[in-house]
Amino acid sequence: MLQNKNIILGVSSSIACYKSAGLARTLIKQGANVQVIMTQNATQFITPLTFEQLTGRKCLVDTFDRNFEIKVEHVSLAQWADVCLIAPASANVLAKMAHGIADDMLTTTVLACDCPKFAAPAMNTRMYENPATKENLETLRRYGFTLIEPEEGLLACGDVGKGKMADEEVILDILEAGIGAVKDLAGKRVLVTAGPTREALDPVRFLSNHSTGKMGYALAKAAMQRGAKVTLVTGKTETPKPRFVDVVEAVSAKEMFDAVMSRAADMDILIMAAAVADYRPQNIAAEKIKKMDGNATLALERTDDILAAAGAARRSGQFLCGFSMETEHMLENSRKKLEKKKIDMIVANNLRQEGAGFGVDTNIVTLITKDSETALPMMTKEQVAMKILDAIVERGNE
Repeated sequence: MLQNKNIILGVSSSIACYKSAGLARTLIKQGANVQVIMTQNATQFITPLTFEQLTGRKCLVDTFDRNFEIKVEHVSLAQWADVCLIAPASANVLAKMAHGIADDMLTTTVLACDCPKFAAPAMNTRMYENPATKENLETLRRYGFTLIEPEEGLLACGDVGKGKMADEEVILDILEAGIGAVKDLAGKRVLVTAGPTREALDPVRFLSNHSTGKMGYALAKAAMQRGAKVTLVTGKTETPKPRFVDVVEAVSAKEMFDAVMSRAADMDILIMAAAVADYRPQNIAAEKIKKMDGNATLALERTDDILAAAGAARRSGQFLCGFSMETEHMLENSRKKLEKKKIDMIVANNLRQEGAGFGVDTNIVTLITKDSETALPMMTKEQVAMKILDAIVERGNE
């Protein structure tokens, strides 16, 4: 998402500077070009050499450094940058940026930037809650800054409260949501289903499958990054839920059916990636079923078909995408499902193919529509999610 993005990472004076080193490394791993600018006081917490080793670039501190290649450094860097991130942002630097004060390399560069700007405050709780700081934060919001809320917890000074710089994962998600993708789904409402369902047998046991929800979660996150308002209807999983989406939890197939169908009419795009049980126990025992001699027979009944119901009830202009996981005759079975359920596209994969299926971070899929089949190579599930959305956008623009 941040491949080849030029990012200025501003580091101001805070004990949270140590987090910035990890953040710089993660941004580099994401394929970004990172230029670190430190305030003089920040160098008391962490050395510029640390950032130079991590980024492969000279860390800038002195506005009048004559050894740097660019003649007017702060102006040239402002023109170079795709995004400016100040993390940590101290109360002092926030106040300077709010009032246009440019008295060091960091603040002069920020003032010259017309790219998207992000700031992750870090300070003592009393400083953060001071009316002057609150007013400065509101001023920065009016100026177009995206402020990444600090977290609550035990602070370095020993106080407990709000003021810890947001975690690296949060900052990265907010950056990706802000600049990581073209907003070609802006204004669209997207519903994604993900994960397994659980069909109760008794108070102790249930029937389920191996779905981890990774593919559906990647789709929900990608749609959010592309500007959509996303509702994620998810079964129980251990996979971390994506941020900035409306999460609706559903345990059983019936709960997922109700959650989807009560919202479907309001959606522009529905993507059904959940592994929904086809059958459930006909009767749920009120008490734990005890072990007996001999074999046991379990009577099952069909669950409601969410995709078929959504297809039958679809309104004009809606796009429906289903998933088909097969172990044989993948294309034939998937195309039958596409036609039977009256949907626009189906994403098919073969559980027996290495690199595809449950519990892995990659997938190998074929995108099937009424008049096309597009086989994709092995990709990460995040990359597959983007390809699926590309196809949906393209079909929607026809």
